[in-house]
Amino acid sequence: MTAADAPPIVLVHGTRFSAGQWSSQVAALREEFPVAAVDLPGHGARADQPWSLNAATEVIGAAVESLGSGPALVVGHSLGGYASLEFARWRPRQLRGLVLAGASASTRGAWAVPYRWAAGLVPRVSAQRLTRWNDRLLRRLYPPEVVETTIRSGYAFHTLPTAWGEVLGRFDASAMRHVAAPVLILNGEKDTVFRAGERDFARAHPDARVELIPGARHLANFDAPDAFSDAVRRFARQLPARS
Repeated sequence: MTAADAPPIVLVHGTRFSAGQWSSQVAALREEFPVAAVDLPGHGARADQPWSLNAATEVIGAAVESLGSGPALVVGHSLGGYASLEFARWRPRQLRGLVLAGASASTRGAWAVPYRWAAGLVPRVSAQRLTRWNDRLLRRLYPPEVVETTIRSGYAFHTLPTAWGEVLGRFDASAMRHVAAPVLILNGEKDTVFRAGERDFARAHPDARVELIPGARHLANFDAPDAFSDAVRRFARQLPARS
């Protein structure tokens, strides 16, 4: 692959986080690929903007355009993965490939019940307390170089009920039929909840495959940042040249 053929990569963060979630991946990938990590509406630098999947699609599309050499490989984690599926449906010409990380479980039916319950609880706990809990958890589980950018960027607890309220009940494996590009379903081996439908998601697309990161959980890019970046890099190198 020549430098001219290297796909730009847009990284889309998960629930409550921001572009800072991807600090390790940006550092690992930027020498070979144009890379941008976005803040979704209601998160990070866009904390004051109202959440919607439509607005998220616009943000991802603007990031692809900003890199100037699209279509792009879009990498979405958790909430960002479902937002990336929505982007793939409505902006197919901007998509060269899709990585779904921790976002291959149906958000319909009984699976959604505990998440609706949890989303309803979030507004009852102060943002300060939630921030302390999250800071402590991340610092206990991960080295500073992996999570300090995320911690400094803060958390979008105020957006969580609205964001998950829109995602829950909306996505299942049938969403893969709207993706007109190769797909890598990249999950942590131990993320038993969000990889629950990975086989169904893969079967629903003619050019999708599943890859597991050994020992990793839902935050696979934190648990194994090098392995996660390597998987994205290998997939990006295998994408077909721009037509």
